[in-house]
Amino acid sequence: MKTAGYPEVNIHNFTTCWRDGLAFNALIHRHRPDLIEFHKLARSNATHNLQQAFNVAEQSLGLTKLLDPEDVNTENPDEKSIITYVVSFYHYFSKMKALIVEGKRIGKVLDNAIEAEKIIERYEALASELLEWIEKTISIISNQKFANSLTGVQQQLQAFTTYCTIEKPIKFQEKGNLEVLLFTIQSKLRANNQKPYVPHEGKLISDINKAWERLEKAEHERGVALRTELIRQEKLELLAQRFDHKTTMRQAWLNENQRLVSQDNFGYDLPAVEAAMKKHEAIEADISSYEERISVVVELAAEMEVENYYDIRRISARKENILGQWKLLKELVVGRKARLEKNLALQKTFQEMVYMIDWMEEMQGQLLSKDFGKHLLEVDDLLQKHNLQEADISVQGERVQTLNTAALKFTTIEGYQPCDPQVICNRVNHVSTCLEELRQLAAKRRTELEESRQLWAFYEELEESEAWMREKMSILSTQTCGKDLSSVLRLLQNHKSLAGELLSRRSLLQLTMKKGKNILTQGGFGAGPVAIGIQERVAEAKGEWKRLEEQAAHRLGYLQEALEFFQFTAESDDLLAWLQDIYRLVSSEDFGHDEYSTRSLLKKHRCVRESLDKHRANAVALRKHAIALPPQFWQLEEVQARLGEVEQLYAEVVEVAVLRQQWLHDALAVYHMFSEVNACEVWIDEKEQWLNQMEVPERLEDVEVVAHRFESLDQEMNSLMGRILDVNQIVQQLLDNGHPSSTEVRGCQDHLNSRWNRIVELVEHKKDHLDSVLRIQNYLLECAEIKCQIQDKRKAIDATQYVGSDLGSVLALQRRLSTMEGALAVLEPKLLHLQQEAEELATSHPDKAVEVLVPFEGISLEWEELKRTLQGCEDSLTVAGRLQQFIQDLDSFLTWLVQTQTAAASDELPNTLEEAERLINCHAALKEEIGRYEEDYERLQAVNELLETEEAPLPYAALQQWLQKLDVGWNKLLEMWESRREVLVQAHIFHLFMRDVKQAESFLNNQESALAHVELPTTVETVEAAIKKHKDFTTTMELNLHRIKAVIEAGESLISQSNIYSERIKERVDTLASRGNENRELAQQWLSKLNDQWELQSFLQDCHEVCVPLICPL
Repeated sequence: MKTAGYPEVNIHNFTTCWRDGLAFNALIHRHRPDLIEFHKLARSNATHNLQQAFNVAEQSLGLTKLLDPEDVNTENPDEKSIITYVVSFYHYFSKMKALIVEGKRIGKVLDNAIEAEKIIERYEALASELLEWIEKTISIISNQKFANSLTGVQQQLQAFTTYCTIEKPIKFQEKGNLEVLLFTIQSKLRANNQKPYVPHEGKLISDINKAWERLEKAEHERGVALRTELIRQEKLELLAQRFDHKTTMRQAWLNENQRLVSQDNFGYDLPAVEAAMKKHEAIEADISSYEERISVVVELAAEMEVENYYDIRRISARKENILGQWKLLKELVVGRKARLEKNLALQKTFQEMVYMIDWMEEMQGQLLSKDFGKHLLEVDDLLQKHNLQEADISVQGERVQTLNTAALKFTTIEGYQPCDPQVICNRVNHVSTCLEELRQLAAKRRTELEESRQLWAFYEELEESEAWMREKMSILSTQTCGKDLSSVLRLLQNHKSLAGELLSRRSLLQLTMKKGKNILTQGGFGAGPVAIGIQERVAEAKGEWKRLEEQAAHRLGYLQEALEFFQFTAESDDLLAWLQDIYRLVSSEDFGHDEYSTRSLLKKHRCVRESLDKHRANAVALRKHAIALPPQFWQLEEVQARLGEVEQLYAEVVEVAVLRQQWLHDALAVYHMFSEVNACEVWIDEKEQWLNQMEVPERLEDVEVVAHRFESLDQEMNSLMGRILDVNQIVQQLLDNGHPSSTEVRGCQDHLNSRWNRIVELVEHKKDHLDSVLRIQNYLLECAEIKCQIQDKRKAIDATQYVGSDLGSVLALQRRLSTMEGALAVLEPKLLHLQQEAEELATSHPDKAVEVLVPFEGISLEWEELKRTLQGCEDSLTVAGRLQQFIQDLDSFLTWLVQTQTAAASDELPNTLEEAERLINCHAALKEEIGRYEEDYERLQAVNELLETEEAPLPYAALQQWLQKLDVGWNKLLEMWESRREVLVQAHIFHLFMRDVKQAESFLNNQESALAHVELPTTVETVEAAIKKHKDFTTTMELNLHRIKAVIEAGESLISQSNIYSERIKERVDTLASRGNENRELAQQWLSKLNDQWELQSFLQDCHEVCVPLICPL
């Protein structure tokens, strides 16, 4: 009984045992000790006890207060009333037990979920690390920058191969482990009846595979690029070898030819030098043909430089060396040729000098003649002959000068000289002396002929000048100045020509007079009566020339004044004509008939305005020109009138142009406004016609189509509204500027705005009507859908009947009912929303209230019937489900218990340390599994107590037998696990000991090997080195012996603890101890032997040192 153990509470009936109220308080305290302080209750205060129990049950447990204290605290309480009230306690506490059990199950589920979440986090972390490594590796191997050498590329290829064979396989294994881990996660989630795990975007197995494919693609590209670069570097190495071979050959050839062209053996006469020149030309031809081979070397170097060869500096240095030697060779060739040319030129010069001396001797005889002529023609003829002779002398003199200069150059050149400078100077002086004598004779002959010719030429030139002056005086005496600008310019041009003739003639006349003076001064042919005639003729010629110059200056001034006047007249006429043309353009009344034509006129008008601005400078220049006219022309009325007319017309043109520009802008604005208004009204006419003809349909699909068209209409109206606002802005600007068509413009604006307002109102009206119809249609459609859903749910619940006797059937029915409840919970908010919608539609559309409310009433009836059916089905499955669940849980737990006992009873012993650690880990995992099932064990015990209180007929005897087996098996499992754990721990410790034993045996083996190969040295120095080495060995051995001693002590400890491997441990401990002692003794023996050997060798060395001085004197 639940009240067993409470003082003064003994229940054996449902009447008097409950009178004092302690039983009710004990029953509540049994399950909820936090509500009742039972130790403070007294049996004598029955009314207080009953009142407290009833109040607590009503307030804290929610149980209806079926009894009052007076109903129970009587001589004969009503048994049925007490039973009914106690049954309500039973039902409440049974549900509470079930909730506790469910809480434990939920905790188990939560533990499984947390474990799965940890594995998922591990998967996410590993996936992130792998993806990060892939991206990092892709960025590294995608770098196409390689080492610029064959060795460097080979090393990079080796590193890439290492990555492919070592690093990548590890990551590939991690990728496979990720897939296995994801499979493990999905398996655990399926086992826990949880939805499958879907990794985050970018961390799916497919994403990892794609990233891996990108990695392999980058890896393939890296491999191809590396192999290509390796081939390129190998090609460059072959080119470098070829370059070295060719440069070696070219170097030898250049050295040989440089030696050849450094020799000078030209000869000492012209034929020998010419033969040396021909030989040198043959050498030049050979060197010129070799230039192509030098270019091959340069091309090879350029190719390697283009390919960025790593040792390009050495290649460039060798190339520059070859080019330098090639340049030096060409310089040597050029220098040798220059020396040859110097020798050849000198020999040719000497030959020419011989020819010149012979010719000068012949010319001296001709220049000694005494014939000077009797008149001008004869003198001219003699002078022409003499000119020819002088020309020959001059030419030959230049030739002699050239020869001398050429010859003297060889005396002043630095470096190589083809001949002794003194010999050259002697020959040059001889030729120059002969030439000078010839020139003196020619000059004397010319002087005599010139004096004769001057006299006769003077008379002839003076007569010619006097005739020319008389002719020009008659021309300058005319007074005409022309009738227009062209005639004045022509006369000025003629006068300029005349002035030019005067200048030239003046110089001729002065020259003639100078000649006369010279003749008088020189005497000779001009002495005596001839001198008086010359003076008279000169005086007459001077007077005539002075009168001619005065007449020419007066004529020039008159023509220049006339030119200024006619130029002013022409400029004023041109400017007036242009202004009149522009005035006709700017005063035109053509402002265009549409927007395009008006824009064209406005563009032309801007050009006119620019031309006006440019011609302002012309008007100002015209006034300056008028002011600069001579007084006789500036004071003319014609000049003043023309100037005023030009300035007045320019001002009028500018004013009219400004007005025309404003009118054109206004016309353009009006035409633009009219075109926009016309486009807007066309759109409004089209939409008004469509809206007036449109009827709102009743079908939902047609209503949605019309609504979609209204959405497009809204976009078009927004666009049109912007255009209408632009029209209003243009109209306002025109009105502000006072446009002459303001009334017409305002009317057009008002008409457009009124039509826009009407179309907006019409659209809003149609949209409201459409929204109301669409809302009703959607409401009716939703009502039909919800009613169909409720009917389907009701049919499904009617088909859900418990006809089986197993837990699977009960659970299947419960899951179906749970799913159904979830679906109903989703439907309930929809019903509330639908009810609000129906009320709003009935209020806003009274004519369709019946059509709106009737479907919702049918849905409400169906909904109430569905809830009643669902509640009845749930009540019928509760008790059967509890029993079946308990039996199934008990059977599953016993099956697991048998399997776990079998695993815990294993007698497998590990053979290695790794196997021991694996078995311990498995055993620890088994313990964790037992801990997880402990809650199931406690839950089964709690469910057994709950089933004891059920009123339904249950197989209690069979259940008690199964529960007894459960207790025995559970305790046995715990004992078996502890026993198995102790065995595995001892085995693990043993294998740890064996690992240390193997390490100690390795130390002993090394010591034995070292001691077995020791040899006695034969000199003092080697013995001392051996002793030092042995002491180091002994120190190391002592350290190792300490480690071996620690192993022995650990083995003895295991033996004292009765380890299951005690015999094997004792055997190994004895072996280690004996081998360690033997090695220590053997090391001491060898140390003694080495000490004895050192003493022996020291003695022998001392003997040798003593014996050597004794033997040397002998």
